[in-house]
Amino acid sequence: MRVRGQRGFTLLEIVILVLIVGLVVAAVLKGQEMITSAKVKRVAGQMDEIRAAYFGFADRFRALPGDYALADVNLRCNGLCPKGNGDGRIRENETPLAGSEVREDILVWTHLSSAGFLHGEYRMAPGTTLASAQNTPRNPYSALVQIAFDGRYGMGSSATPHHNLKTGPLLPIEVVTELDRKTDDGKPYLGALQFSDYAANGGPGPAEGGPTACTSAINAGAHWNIASGSADCGAALVF
Repeated sequence: MRVRGQRGFTLLEIVILVLIVGLVVAAVLKGQEMITSAKVKRVAGQMDEIRAAYFGFADRFRALPGDYALADVNLRCNGLCPKGNGDGRIRENETPLAGSEVREDILVWTHLSSAGFLHGEYRMAPGTTLASAQNTPRNPYSALVQIAFDGRYGMGSSATPHHNLKTGPLLPIEVVTELDRKTDDGKPYLGALQFSDYAANGGPGPAEGGPTACTSAINAGAHWNIASGSADCGAALVF
């Protein structure tokens, strides 16, 4: 009895198989790229909307949202609107004046939405000390954002204080990296968009300067650390 030898793949079959595998891999990578791009656009779109609202409010009322001392007179917030102390700074721990609020950084959103500059209805009750989904917007990853006059961004989150818009945490490293590339200079400690460890209500924030952190080091030459695979990064846009 003759035993038939096992037939191997022909060169043409191998080439076709390689092409099919290559197309599948390319499709998967392209799909991942499109998903990341869509997420970046969502974050960037939210930041653009908030930034436009901030400057629109300042132009109309000649005051900053959250800090506006005449909010109780000129805004409607389902009743008497809480006000800021009017010193030109939006702070997380402000000194009250004539019944103004301590948490102007939370009050920002009530002023912006009540004045019609921001989509959504955010309401801060007088005396509020904690940010929540009821009084503060969330980023596309459900983390709370913030506008404040502070230095909680840059190296060690101890930069020179400026008004800045924080994305909030929980941004995947590839999203915050691409966001910086598309809107700024791509560097976590340079330009208008910089790393921030902000997390609302004193919670643990994004880490910097390490193999599993959002940035490769803590110096001006550092880069966003894609290799870390971190799912908890954040940034701040300085006004």
